[in-house]
Amino acid sequence: MEKRAVRYSRGFTLIELLVVMGIVSALIAVALPKYSAYRANAFDSRAEMDLRSVAMAEEAYFLDQEKYLSCSGAACSQLPGIQKLSAGVVLSVSATDTGFKGTSSHPKGSGKTFVWDSSEGGMTQ
Repeated sequence: MEKRAVRYSRGFTLIELLVVMGIVSALIAVALPKYSAYRANAFDSRAEMDLRSVAMAEEAYFLDQEKYLSCSGAACSQLPGIQKLSAGVVLSVSATDTGFKGTSSHPKGSGKTFVWDSSEGGMTQ
């Protein structure tokens, strides 16, 4: 009887592991920049929506008080309907007798600053 060499496979070869690591690395290299852009857009959306909410609250405040309120950050919670701003949003409103101008941004966003000018009719870019 002839003895045959029996070869047992107990795992992956080094080449197989290197190929899998290369594929995973390529996928991560493609996905990571897109993820970062999606995340920055989400922070920008928070800043924009907070500014829109504060602008509507300014108009409600004007209906009650017949003046606009200048505020910045957490002080804007004095406006009707504003509990608190989203975490990290930098927002300020400067008021005059006839209108207000508000700006907002988020430090983790794309660097975009949103501007609401009531004399211009709303959001300006």
